Amino acid sequence: MDECPPVPGCLRLGGCGGHFWVPAYKKKSGEKQPPNPMRAYSSVISPRGSRGRVEDLAERGTAMERQRVSRTKLARRLTRRVRWVAARAVPIGAALVVLLGAGLGARWLLTSPRFAVTEVAVAGAGRLTPEQIVAASGIGPGTNLFRLDRGAVVARLEALPLVRRADVVRRFPNRVTLAVEERRPFTLAHAGRLHWIDEQGVSLGAETHAVAPKAPVITGLSPADLGTGPTSPRVAAGISLLRVLLRSETALLQQISEIDVSRPDGPVLYTVEGVEVRLGAEDWEARLGRLQGVLAQMRAGGEAVSAIDLRFRDQVVLKTLTR
Repeated sequence: MDECPPVPGCLRLGGCGGHFWVPAYKKKSGEKQPPNPMRAYSSVISPRGSRGRVEDLAERGTAMERQRVSRTKLARRLTRRVRWVAARAVPIGAALVVLLGAGLGARWLLTSPRFAVTEVAVAGAGRLTPEQIVAASGIGPGTNLFRLDRGAVVARLEALPLVRRADVVRRFPNRVTLAVEERRPFTLAHAGRLHWIDEQGVSLGAETHAVAPKAPVITGLSPADLGTGPTSPRVAAGISLLRVLLRSETALLQQISEIDVSRPDGPVLYTVEGVEVRLGAEDWEARLGRLQGVLAQMRAGGEAVSAIDLRFRDQVVLKTLTR
């Protein structure tokens, strides 16, 4: 393709499809350089190219408009938060003050000499002396009344063989009363030597003097039967039979001197005349009623009998005494 000839006073412009000429701009004398239209947008290309503030050309959507919070709403929100914090801070502070006061008060109660025990009284003592009970309680002079462990003191007192029940009474500001219920002797039991026992079968100690018991003596026991553990079956059987005799309220109780619990087939009674009476292990009330009638017939008839067997239903077996 032939090139276009040059045109005087024109500028040559061209592309891939050819060339053309346009008039050239000539600066006249005293005329300023015309402004460049791209200079106004030079900040888009380079932020350092603009000296003024960049205009925000973005459009605010609905979501952005909702994020705007006025100063009034902000102040209300802050006021609500302050009230919420204050409403909870005041009770918490008051609770802390109360706890602190309670701690100081408890410390004063536990350490003040005003509540130190100066007197220990004893009520209900009989066979035991007041000194023995106070020593067993473990309450020493100066013990704080609030630090006193009532359960531990009661346990120590009830561990005494002669004490059935115990209680501790605090008397402010500095006194304590120990109330005890001693075990009462119920009958004598022979286990190598005579011992007094209560209604639960607990040994109250050996009897060293001659006594005339008002109830039958329980025999056939070993020292282990009167130990500190649970009541042995043989002791329990003897006590149960003695209670049946006491409930009968008849003269039969005065005619029985001994209850032997060593036999495996049940207790054996011995009368004051030495007659052996076998009762068996059950139905004691009915059999004791038959025994009372048999003894009355023997006294009326003058018959000498060495043994009476009541273990069979509706039958009494007598063993006569050979002279």
